Amino acid sequence: MKKGLKLLVLLLVFSVFAAGCTDQQPSAANDDEAAANESTEDTQAQESEDTSGEEAPVNAEIPEAVQQPLKIAAIMEFSTGTFASQYVSGVESQVKKFGGEVQVYNANNDLAQMANHLQTAINQGVDGILIDHGRAEALNQGVQEALDKGIPVVTFDNDITLEGVTAISQDDYSLAWGTLKRLAQDINGEGNIVYVWAGGFTPLERRNVIYEAFLEHYPNVKEVARFGSVSNNTALDSQSQMEAVLKKYPEEGSIDAVFAPYDEFAKGVTRAIEQAGRDDIKVYGIDLSDEDLQIMQAENSPWVATAATDPAEVGSVQVRFLYQKIAGEETPAIYALDPSVVTQDQLPEEAVTMANISEHIPNWGQSNVAYSDWMKALEEQNGE
Repeated sequence: MKKGLKLLVLLLVFSVFAAGCTDQQPSAANDDEAAANESTEDTQAQESEDTSGEEAPVNAEIPEAVQQPLKIAAIMEFSTGTFASQYVSGVESQVKKFGGEVQVYNANNDLAQMANHLQTAINQGVDGILIDHGRAEALNQGVQEALDKGIPVVTFDNDITLEGVTAISQDDYSLAWGTLKRLAQDINGEGNIVYVWAGGFTPLERRNVIYEAFLEHYPNVKEVARFGSVSNNTALDSQSQMEAVLKKYPEEGSIDAVFAPYDEFAKGVTRAIEQAGRDDIKVYGIDLSDEDLQIMQAENSPWVATAATDPAEVGSVQVRFLYQKIAGEETPAIYALDPSVVTQDQLPEEAVTMANISEHIPNWGQSNVAYSDWMKALEEQNGE
């Protein structure tokens, strides 16, 4: 990363520390245009959407372009993990409510295969395309072809910035910032930490921007180990890698915390820590699912905090933006969903799921994002 960009990130992060604001989003710039503009365009994006919470009129006129069942393609880089499965559930549920059908393509972490799936969807003449993760270098050509053929595209958590595409994200900068602030508070700004990370994935690279700035601001926080890989069994791989780290640092107090900015990372390191009986180490993650909640609520679980959005809601919002595009409505180039920080002490003794977590976490979920008046009528038309 260029020195000037790094300095910009540091200045922005430091301003948040100085303000003492617990929910302020630190913007950051990196090599892709979407990341550079995500925060600055977020306000405009939110203003362009209906998030008023008012019930939409059922008798609103349904745009002609969406009156008939639509065929939607969802192109995913990978579908492993419970976050991905709940994201797919959100996509499928919202498309069904609108009377359409969705074909999910899983590339199993193969970008070339992902590009092939995208081409297949274009050749089949689908009405709209959703893209989950992936990289611009592999997908830009196919996305541009789709746009040229009049097929709208909405992406999630990648670096595609082509004109006409709406890119949504979980606001990866705020996700990392929220968790790292909690980590710093819990260890009083000093201690030894382990970092689980892998490059080549846009959301992880954005989160890494904040992590590097975090280390600059907290010189007494020392990274003693770094590892990570995304595979078809990321959690198991992370567990094995963490077990090796624990053997290298067997003394109690030699590691204070682990920052795992992906829930599959967090699952693996949590299991390794539990099996080693190292109750002196705490885990700070990103993302949340039913399985993650179960792990966090387990007795003496080391996983004490995570920053997240609702994965099913992410999928639903992405679908609604796509239907708005198909209907001919204006949509923002970028939209970031606001994350929440979920901590163990916020959760009750009884089991909590993603279905009722909003009862315990303030402002969880954004059910009216990208919800046009006619969408209620469309759902009613399809018996939903």
